[in-house]
Amino acid sequence: MWRWGHKWVVLAVSVPFPFIRHRWALPVLVALYRPEALNKAEGRRHKTSPQLARQLMAVLIHWFPARKFILLGDGGYASHELARFCHRHRRHVTLVSRFHKDANLYLPPPARQKGRKGRPRVKGRKRPAPQVVVAKGPLTGATVMWYGGETRRVQWASGEGGWYRSGHGLVPIRWVYAKDVQGTHRDEYFFTTDPALRGPEIISLFTARWAIETIFQEMRAHLGFETPRQRTAKSVLRTGPCLLGLFSVVCLIFAEHARHHRLRVRGTAWYTKTEPTFSDALATVRRLFWRETILKHPAHHAAFIKLPPQVRDLVLDSLALAA
Repeated sequence: MWRWGHKWVVLAVSVPFPFIRHRWALPVLVALYRPEALNKAEGRRHKTSPQLARQLMAVLIHWFPARKFILLGDGGYASHELARFCHRHRRHVTLVSRFHKDANLYLPPPARQKGRKGRPRVKGRKRPAPQVVVAKGPLTGATVMWYGGETRRVQWASGEGGWYRSGHGLVPIRWVYAKDVQGTHRDEYFFTTDPALRGPEIISLFTARWAIETIFQEMRAHLGFETPRQRTAKSVLRTGPCLLGLFSVVCLIFAEHARHHRLRVRGTAWYTKTEPTFSDALATVRRLFWRETILKHPAHHAAFIKLPPQVRDLVLDSLALAA
């Protein structure tokens, strides 16, 4: 389904919280993608989504030079340019993304012979494409982390090579093919700029990326991410990032609250929940905010404290969920 709107490139941190099986993704940096025609009309240099992701990643590396990050991107970020950036800064970042089954892979160029004239070679002998290797070789079974924090039995094959793009050289990568034994997901090819990673590790890392997809679903449902109507460019650049930042702030406050208090999972009329979701986090943060601000005011506190504890909890729960 198509919807008219803005396209945001969001860099989020995948966080494992102790109170839930699957990870939550917390946005930390965001950039607005502009179509090429609009950039040309406004005299601005066009940047693709992978180029914006590279820019955001460079900021994160600058902020935390002592850390090493694993950048997880979907097929839109399976870019040779982004892979080249991650390989160049491999001390700080590794890229894991979907891959092309017919990618051009080569061996490193042979050592240049002494006294030989002409331009040095940029690539060696061509290697078979991933789909060719998969068709010929046997698959290995493994249990990997899967979408939703569960485990899944898969069959996989892997290989190495230099991903080549004319005029841009080779990027050493490891690719992996994953076949879902249960048959609920299509066969996939992934790659990483860290050849030391094994096939099952690459698959498990990529499936952790799914947490970022739920960000937009939760924000549309609970933070009104699609409802603002801005008339100026500055308001667009303020509202989207503020809402994405609010999502992260709510999750962090909820996680800190969960360290010291027992969590209550609020069920719904249409399905049973066994773990807290963002709606629970938002309701909890609303309760905390009201208790620390509005209900601490003498005029409201005196009346509220007279209510029986069960009635106070019922009122706060009902208002927090309905707000």
